[in-house]
Amino acid sequence: MGKGLSGGEVIRLRGMMVIMVGVTVTLIRCGVLVEGNVFSKQKILEVERKLTQLRRPAVKTIQSEDGDIIDCIDIYKQPAFDHPALRNHTIQMAPTYDLTKETKTMTKMDRLKKRSEQSSVTAKQTWKKSGSCPQGTIPVRRTRKKDLLRASSVKDYGRKKHSTLSRHVAEPSDNKSVYLLRANHSKAILLTEGYSYTGAKGDIKVCAPSVELDDEYTTSQVCLINGPSFAFESVESGWAVNPSVYGDRNTRFFLYWTADGSKKTGCFDLTCPGFVQTSHEIALGAAIYPISAPDGLPYEIIVYIFKDPVTSNWWVQYGERINIGYWPPELFFALSYHATGVEWGGEVYSSRVGTTPHTKTDMGNGRFASTAGFSGVITRMRIHDNSPALKIPEWAETYMDEFNCYDAIYVEDYVEDPEFYYGGPGRNYKCP
Repeated sequence: MGKGLSGGEVIRLRGMMVIMVGVTVTLIRCGVLVEGNVFSKQKILEVERKLTQLRRPAVKTIQSEDGDIIDCIDIYKQPAFDHPALRNHTIQMAPTYDLTKETKTMTKMDRLKKRSEQSSVTAKQTWKKSGSCPQGTIPVRRTRKKDLLRASSVKDYGRKKHSTLSRHVAEPSDNKSVYLLRANHSKAILLTEGYSYTGAKGDIKVCAPSVELDDEYTTSQVCLINGPSFAFESVESGWAVNPSVYGDRNTRFFLYWTADGSKKTGCFDLTCPGFVQTSHEIALGAAIYPISAPDGLPYEIIVYIFKDPVTSNWWVQYGERINIGYWPPELFFALSYHATGVEWGGEVYSSRVGTTPHTKTDMGNGRFASTAGFSGVITRMRIHDNSPALKIPEWAETYMDEFNCYDAIYVEDYVEDPEFYYGGPGRNYKCP
């Protein structure tokens, strides 16, 4: 049999317990203990206020198998109308733009590809396995309290970190060319400029990239942009792995907007007022399945952003069928007229971009574009410029912030339809 504690040991043990209780009481007096972490009372109040803004009474609630909770809320009670410019906004339930015209102007190749891919490779959303939202509601992924508590700033939760210019880097094929690397952001994109753009489209291969740290993210998207580099306006959509917003490393469908380079405006999905959702079928920020495998089918999401010619609303269409909703022109200045550039490709955010050691966060599926066919890829890239019909951009070029970390290849010669490959692993022997 084991020996019991001596009288002296019992006294010491009781003393240690008293000290531990005393420390805990002191911490709680200074803040609030939540799941083993102490937060200031001010942050707790900020989180509660934010949750009140984001959460609305649900007509129906769906528990997704991936852990998400989807609230079906009244379309007229969505967060968009908390924006000062949208207090008296009237919802446009469907675009006035006649999308049937696009089908008529598709090439034969477009139509054949669409038919072959519609049922076999178009990715879906996980929550739909568990239920659906009724007409007259929109599905809203519930923001969790612990996600807000973990955020460095409750006020800026859901917004990208502001992108400031940090240093110059030379473009690999021409040492005389100089690009500007933005602090904490790294891109590998296809860019077209030179016209007034009112729409852009792309089929984006869905991947499951690795994100090294919780405050980093990686995205693949279609983006329309206007304005100066220090305060640009943009609307974009695609997929993202973003632990700081979503609390995990699932690949999720996202929207994003900003009117000032993410200084004070904009956010992912519905984490701030602005985007007006009309669809009851797609939940912004929800996980996507299936994910493309190196030797399997290239599952894709089809994203189309276009400007309504009557209302000037920027609509987002998913899968060539579902009009999700729109950003009203009241949110913008330059974009209320048109975009001056279109971008397709990937973006990585990390405080270790442009530094040594570099982040290991992947772009695309983590493979360089030199492994064409196995890296991230965007196909059927289309634009609206001076013509109302969708068309292949007449001019486009690749842009890379860190070509040794993430690269890009545009294949346009000897092919009927150009393809854009991009991605990379971040830190490697060329990018230490």
